[in-house]
Amino acid sequence: MSNQIPTGFSEEFTTEVQLKLQQKGTRFGSSVMRRNFTGKDAKAVEQIGAVVATKKTTRGADTPLSSTPHDARWIYPVDYEWADLIDPQDELRAIASFESSYVMNAASAMLRAQDDEIIAAIFSETTKTGEDAGTTTGWDGFVSANAGHKIVSGSVGMTVAKLRAAKKALLAAEVDLDGDPLFCGISAEEHDDLLGETLATSLDYTTRPVLVDGSITSFMGFNFINSERLDIASGPITSCPAFAKSGLLLGIWNDVTGQVSVRDDKSYATQVYAKTTIGATRLEEKKFVEILCNQS
Repeated sequence: MSNQIPTGFSEEFTTEVQLKLQQKGTRFGSSVMRRNFTGKDAKAVEQIGAVVATKKTTRGADTPLSSTPHDARWIYPVDYEWADLIDPQDELRAIASFESSYVMNAASAMLRAQDDEIIAAIFSETTKTGEDAGTTTGWDGFVSANAGHKIVSGSVGMTVAKLRAAKKALLAAEVDLDGDPLFCGISAEEHDDLLGETLATSLDYTTRPVLVDGSITSFMGFNFINSERLDIASGPITSCPAFAKSGLLLGIWNDVTGQVSVRDDKSYATQVYAKTTIGATRLEEKKFVEILCNQS
């Protein structure tokens, strides 16, 4: 038997490249308003407050004049970027092509960044308001003055009773439930809580099925956003936002863009690059409710 035969052996490599488990797209992207901006900052919206009608009590009375309240919300951009190199020697040693997978991975990272900015904006303590951005309107300060907008968790997770309380708070705030879609961000833990709630899953209590392939997609007027990127405090307590779409704005200075190029300064490696410039802000606190859920 020839001892040279092993020199003819070959190694087999897969041609399949698989991305590991991750959130591949934006979950909150469809739950917000979107606008394009330029410049170092931008006035997101001009706001006019409610006025009070004056009762006319005498004939020929002077025309009453009222001072209409004005306000504004500001939005600021944040830059994100990502890059990695594929060495030419690596490509020689691998049958699989990594370039397209790197592009998809980069795009997913940028879209997750959008969600992070949106979630941060919902409960932000640094929301800039006023005609000259001279006022800071924080979430905690609003909640302390409007107790109905924060649902105490107690020792339980997400319940139908908490969703009812959130809906009540939004109704009391005069949110237009007919023309303004409602959303509620939940993690896998809160989704599982709702699966155990008979009121949320039984056709005896709802006019149409809410389960799609075993998942609760909507209930009580809320469209659920499943996300594992929600803030979890000590306890652990998850802050689940329930809100109206018109209350949240994502500003786009530069949408997700990227390019693949050859870097002559890196031994002619292939560089996959992606970037985005975005910002997010609340537009009106009364269009939000914070539902605290205990995951322990």
